[in-house]
Amino acid sequence: MLERKAKIVATIGPTSQDEAVFRRLVESGLDIARLNFSHGTHAEHAERIQTIRKVSAELCKPVAILQDLQGPKLRVGSLPPEGVELVAGRTLVLAPVDSSPAEIQAPAGATIVPMDVPNLVNSLQPGNRILLDDGQLELQVVRLGNNFIEAEIVLGGILKSHKGVNLPGANLDIPALQPKDLQDLAFGLQQQVDAVAISFVRTAEDIEKVRRAIRELDPSQADLPIIAKLERPEAIENLEGILKVAYGVMVARGDLGVETSPASVPIMQKKIIEAANRHGRVVITATQMLDSMIHNPRPTRAEASDVANAIFDGTDAVMLSGETASGSYPIESVMMMDTIVREAERNFAQWGHCDDVREEPADDDAISITRAARELAHDRNVTAIAVFTETGRTALLMSKARPKVPVMAFTPDERTLRRLVLYWGVTPFLVPFSSSVESMLTHVDNAIVASTSVRAGQQIVMISGFPVGARRPPNFAILHTVGARY
Repeated sequence: MLERKAKIVATIGPTSQDEAVFRRLVESGLDIARLNFSHGTHAEHAERIQTIRKVSAELCKPVAILQDLQGPKLRVGSLPPEGVELVAGRTLVLAPVDSSPAEIQAPAGATIVPMDVPNLVNSLQPGNRILLDDGQLELQVVRLGNNFIEAEIVLGGILKSHKGVNLPGANLDIPALQPKDLQDLAFGLQQQVDAVAISFVRTAEDIEKVRRAIRELDPSQADLPIIAKLERPEAIENLEGILKVAYGVMVARGDLGVETSPASVPIMQKKIIEAANRHGRVVITATQMLDSMIHNPRPTRAEASDVANAIFDGTDAVMLSGETASGSYPIESVMMMDTIVREAERNFAQWGHCDDVREEPADDDAISITRAARELAHDRNVTAIAVFTETGRTALLMSKARPKVPVMAFTPDERTLRRLVLYWGVTPFLVPFSSSVESMLTHVDNAIVASTSVRAGQQIVMISGFPVGARRPPNFAILHTVGARY
């Protein structure tokens, strides 16, 4: 069976944190375990991380851990257990959760809904839309009062406590990194997570703030991959700037669809994936990919098409959220995702739309070497491309060149080994440190023959930096016959 190239991210939660279940998830195709810090305590996440590392070691399969920080969550405050009925055409009053009735001075008899939204009144204007519960309920601002907002109900229904709030078009001056996020980030660094995802990103500066925070908390992890979650229209407007400083991006289609419109999400998905590949950044497509499998053992045909089209767009990874965190069929969801991705990849040559669209800096030898390796591999019809890397950057560049043959990445560093899991088409191997070309080739040969279907006598393209062992970008590529001695 051919190796799957696109990676599968699965969120770990109550229905998947059990060691036996998680083992099945890894065996079924999970590559990256996402921990959602909007839920759970540090003790719970520490236990999950311990399980992930244990199963990964026992199965001899590297699994990357993606810490997803909560960011500023805009939510409805506490309401009666049965919720509050919102009737279309009526008005209601929205007020900060920490305000008193005396401060509000709302109209007599008005229904007051508490809102846990910083700077609520100053962020909105009459005519602005307010969406509640993932857009299921809609309000329109009528007037701004003394520490309250009067709004007309456009789409009604039952509103319950702590549902999400979206304010399309509002100028929200809220930092992406909240005090809770800093505490969670410190915990994640202590636990040696492999990447961190940042919510509510609007500009490149949001990423830079997180990078500075990481440097202050643990300078030894200053290069931790930061994934920018693109959830707001401002992020799309500032996409090029964000891609220059982020390690990767996540197409967070749920919030994007609420903040903009569902009709625009497919176009934004294609735009983001194309731009990320052009900049050589990791891109994850997320939200509701197999959403019906939270409750059903099979996905809808539309969901299967959605996953396949993300692969055809050129995404590096596809993500499962509630399907594996709290759904009834976590293992089946990963297995189905794996099946759909493999089928799409078998037909990528006909329907795919991603073929090395990266911008090429004139002075970047590493990009030139990876492209040369790809052309040599295609010209000579070799079995694979082997990359020797200490930081993982060469493997990422090789991944973004989108060669037609497998990419095998070899590293002596365990943290880099897990980082390699993030990359499309890359299979990681842990090998001893090499100080010469001969020892490097020996380590590569031994690992390939022991772990893959490649056999002595077959050819591979090998790229690395020279002198071998020096921490430098790749500057040579060789055509190597597995098992040959020089």
